[in-house]
Formats: sequence, C-alpha cells, structure tokens
Amino acid sequence: DARAVKSRVPPVYPVIAQRMRITGVVKLTVTVDPTGKVTDVKPLSGNGMLSIAADEAVRKWKFEPGDGAFTTEVSVNFAL
Repeated sequence: DARAVKSRVPPVYPVIAQRMRITGVVKLTVTVDPTGKVTDVKPLSGNGMLSIAADEAVRKWKFEPGDGAFTTEVSVNFAL
C-alpha cells in the first residue's frame, strides 16, 4: 500500500557534517496515519549526524490519504 508523497520538506544539512564533508544516503522506516501524516520515523542506515536531520525533515512530509496506517521506507540523500 504505497502512497505518494504530497509534499517533501528538504533536510537542513548539519553545518558540522558539511565542514567534515560527510555525504551519503540515510534510509528510514516511516509510519503514516490514514490522513497522510507521518507518525513515526526509525533510522535503518546512514551517518548518525545526517540521520537526525533526515528524521526532522521526513516528520514534516505529507503523504496521500488512504485506508488505514501504513509503513514505508524512504531514502534521503545528502550531497555537497
């Protein structure tokens, strides 16, 4: 039951990660309620500093509404 993302909020690149030239992909498991609101985010892989920024951004995303809650995996790419 994959639903489309209606609105994405880009992550804020942590300044320390930029200075250290840390890049990469953060994979997250996202739980979405029937209205399309993100209710839970759990990191699967990626740099810890980047994971925090990805978590904060994905919690602001909105998905298409649907029947019941669902869980999906999303990837957030950090590149300089």
